[in-house]
Amino acid sequence: MSELHTLQFKLFPEDNTRLQNLCGWHNEHFAQVELRLGVEINVRGFNVAITGQADRLAQAQEVVRVLYAATLDETLVPEKIHLVLHQLGFEAPKPLASDQVLIKTRRKVIKTRNPNQAKYIEAIQKYDINFGIGPAGTGKTYLAVACAVEALESEKVRRIILTRPAVEAGEKLGFLPGDLSQKVDSYLRPLFDALFDMLGFETVERLIEKNVIEIAPLAFMRGRTLNEAFIILDEAQNTSTEQMKMFLTRIGFGSTAVITGDITQCDLPKHQTSGLRHVIEVLDGVKGIGFTFYQTQDVVRHSLVQKIVQAYEKHDKKVEQAQEQKRAQRQAQETS
Repeated sequence: MSELHTLQFKLFPEDNTRLQNLCGWHNEHFAQVELRLGVEINVRGFNVAITGQADRLAQAQEVVRVLYAATLDETLVPEKIHLVLHQLGFEAPKPLASDQVLIKTRRKVIKTRNPNQAKYIEAIQKYDINFGIGPAGTGKTYLAVACAVEALESEKVRRIILTRPAVEAGEKLGFLPGDLSQKVDSYLRPLFDALFDMLGFETVERLIEKNVIEIAPLAFMRGRTLNEAFIILDEAQNTSTEQMKMFLTRIGFGSTAVITGDITQCDLPKHQTSGLRHVIEVLDGVKGIGFTFYQTQDVVRHSLVQKIVQAYEKHDKKVEQAQEQKRAQRQAQETS
């Protein structure tokens, strides 16, 4: 068994309320860190002692210091502990503050959780058209909705328009209960959830009634010109090339458009080209358009989500390699 070492340090500034926030109920926050890093944390007053293998001590100290810094302006919850551990990693701990960008709405303050998210927000604030492309769980849609709410509350835009292509992911919309409106509401639920989180249910309902917030299938965008609006096209990998062109040419004066999607999860028929994959090539090099490409390490959901995404990527590469080998064998047989 490896020899155990102890690292001692003191927390500054001394603030009993922040210390209680750091520890959590019955030291539950420290228990989460201990389980993840394989160390033991003991606190006496503002003196912290961490016991464990030598290579883990500095990392655990960095986690505790970052969490204590976070107690200055937020109440720690298990999700926050997980995200800090995820960001710092086990090999190259680094502070969060330098990469953070804040989105302030009346109901809450949203902080970016990795450099790619910060780059994404900065691009949205800079360009009129932006693309957020990457795997599930990277915050593409949630951050776009947050920027839309911030723009509406600061009166940079007069309305928010949220849209998705009505393509089924294995299920048929026709089997959902209710009329067309109710079917659409169910299909666009992820966008509703983000709005409810930032504005509250009653406010969202009131703004929808006033048509300040509009949520509709992509097909409803045809023939319109959208001025002074913040427009989000979600699940854009399921657009056709024609739909993508139609959407991009709807943008009017004073408007911002954000297009999000994951090109690895396309639900279109195999023979049909994804408008999102196609537009990456078409708009390559066009100035005034922002592209942010997320990676699997940017996933900020449950830690298993990142492992699942990586496992699928690994499997897809194996399939591609096997198909390439078969094509090469066929070509060899044809030429022999």
